[in-house]
Amino acid sequence: MPETLEKVKKRQSIFGKIQNFFTFGYGTKEDLRELDKNLRDYYWDNLRELRHRWEKIYLDIVESEQGTIVKSLKRIIKTLDRVSSEIQRSDYGYAGLFDRKGSIREARLGQVLNHDKSFGETLDKLKEAINKVQSDVKMKLWDIVQKEVEDVENILQTMETGWREREKLFRSLEV
Repeated sequence: MPETLEKVKKRQSIFGKIQNFFTFGYGTKEDLRELDKNLRDYYWDNLRELRHRWEKIYLDIVESEQGTIVKSLKRIIKTLDRVSSEIQRSDYGYAGLFDRKGSIREARLGQVLNHDKSFGETLDKLKEAINKVQSDVKMKLWDIVQKEVEDVENILQTMETGWREREKLFRSLEV
């Protein structure tokens, strides 16, 4: 049993445990869904803030007439938008008992939540990389900025791929 699922079950009251017994774990699933939604909202807020910072970096570079970097900067903005919208609109839980997509088990929800938590590590790397770009743009170290922009692109590609893996955790192959 994933550690997240164990933590959620330990925090439930006796009433919650009784309710889970009669509703086949519905309460635990609801708790996991809510945790996952809060975590994704946190990621979305962070990515939105990073996008605003990146727009400022973009404007600083355009004003400095560093045309060779501009295409990469635009790609990063598009990727940030795409990843943000995927996070905001992701599935966040289970299908109901009679839902056509089928239900998902508590353990699977725990795995998805752990996956989403590990996404935070990549988000921290992205923040660090954007901080480096921002400081080097201020100091006008254009050769270094070019390399750091490539690093930001690579981190974003890793994030996007990792987030798409999440859907595979949610559903087994459907016919």
